[in-house]
Amino acid sequence: MNASREDDPVHTIRTVSRLAQMLIELRDEYVERPRPDTLAQFQQRLDDMCALRDELAAKIAAASPDE
Repeated sequence: MNASREDDPVHTIRTVSRLAQMLIELRDEYVERPRPDTLAQFQQRLDDMCALRDELAAKIAAASPDE
């Protein structure tokens, strides 16, 4: 496995993937046993994903050559 710097988009992509897996697990948990705290966790992970979207956009912009 290649190590990556925190400012590398690979780091962000890996984090997005981990969060996506967590969302799947939370979905399964909620379907099996609907609880408000599970919904709150799901919402928090979605908020985390939105923050990562913005982080990735900034990394892409920083990596783009100046025009």
